[in-house]
Amino acid sequence: MKGSIAELSPAQLIMDCNGIGYCLHISLTTYSAFNGQPSAKIFVHEVLREDAHLLYGFATCEERELFLLLTSVSGVGPNTARMILSSLQPSELIQVIASGDDKSLTLIKGIGSKTAQRIVVDLKSKVKTVESDVEKRQPRSGIQSETLEGAVAALVMLGFQKAVSRKAVDSVLKKAPNASVEQIIKDALKIL
Repeated sequence: MKGSIAELSPAQLIMDCNGIGYCLHISLTTYSAFNGQPSAKIFVHEVLREDAHLLYGFATCEERELFLLLTSVSGVGPNTARMILSSLQPSELIQVIASGDDKSLTLIKGIGSKTAQRIVVDLKSKVKTVESDVEKRQPRSGIQSETLEGAVAALVMLGFQKAVSRKAVDSVLKKAPNASVEQIIKDALKIL
């Protein structure tokens, strides 16, 4: 859905599409992505209940995929899934689930240990496909791609896991896209 942002709060976004306002429930991640933007393209999922038709909006396709995976787990409804996505960035959530770190999930309001374990067990193999899709969709220039791969390879040689290293390097590249490989490695080591 594309349109102008009529109203934006940490929990809701009202999008004006050709004079019709749509109220979308959003996560804090989506709020951060659209804060200060006059218009946006948002990925939508509709939840039909007996008493309501609810729209959930996401800044990225990956966030929507994670929402759908989370709501497929028994005991995790749309609002709980939105709370999880508000607490963790999509890449962080993928890492937490893929590594089996159910303790991190229990730190989120409304997630008990049984629900956290169920999320990890049910989604551990499924989030890997979302993660590979994220990597495929991320366009990189040739130079930046070489820099990223070189920095990740160096961190792996130092004993860090590839997924964790890539996440740290991505974080550094967002702040300093033109940094040298040496500087990226130094900054990534500070994160790790």
